Amino acid sequence: MTEHPYFPTLLRMIDERSAAFRAAVAAAPSLDADVPSCPGWTLYDLANHLSEGDRFWAYIVLNTAPGDERPSKDGLAAPREREALITWLADSTEQLLTALREAGPDRGCWAWWEPLASPHTVAAVARRRVPESLIHTYDAQLASGTPQELPTTEAVDAIEEFLATVCTVTVPWPGEPATMDYHAAEAGSWRQTVDAAGSRFTRLTAAEAAESKPTAAIHGTASEMALLMYMRIPADSLRIEGDADLLQQLQDWG
Repeated sequence: MTEHPYFPTLLRMIDERSAAFRAAVAAAPSLDADVPSCPGWTLYDLANHLSEGDRFWAYIVLNTAPGDERPSKDGLAAPREREALITWLADSTEQLLTALREAGPDRGCWAWWEPLASPHTVAAVARRRVPESLIHTYDAQLASGTPQELPTTEAVDAIEEFLATVCTVTVPWPGEPATMDYHAAEAGSWRQTVDAAGSRFTRLTAAEAAESKPTAAIHGTASEMALLMYMRIPADSLRIEGDADLLQQLQDWG
């Protein structure tokens, strides 16, 4: 088995962010509270979504192989009473963590993304679940009236994971070739390139970042950058250089 020294850290991040999510649910005025960052959703809807995802991926990592048909999510609805819901959320996280540990990081499994920068493995699933817990904890805190800045380590990993899993595709970019640089104040820089071959990313060294001339560049904290990528904060809350329209085009491309 290949060594994955970061795998236990991913499991810890999932556990810690899931606990923070439950704390936000417990502190909210009502499970019917609106989630401003998820229009049309209540806090219950958000909790049901996160727990459904944990249980869904727990099944996937133990029971599927790359290339399998997408499994069903039927029958995973969470209870609507708050105390029972919090218990359900904790059990959902434990099911996921237990499955990830049992399967091990190298095991192949079904996944929805293209296996370019993120492979169809348990380790990649664990890494994908970190921003799910991270961003939805922020959503729950918003619904509770107590939004907090994202933890830096988790936010940094969420930036690169987003670029690797969500943004690395072979779908042709419909516009002129372009480059977008992302500069996180605490953690370095990345470049997303889009053209007829699709979208891909690279890490930039400090020298490359200083000398680069991208189509556009975004500067902010790691927390701001991750929240921007998941469209939780507006682009004008960060500093953008160059073609400011490129970000909107990337988001519309989806």
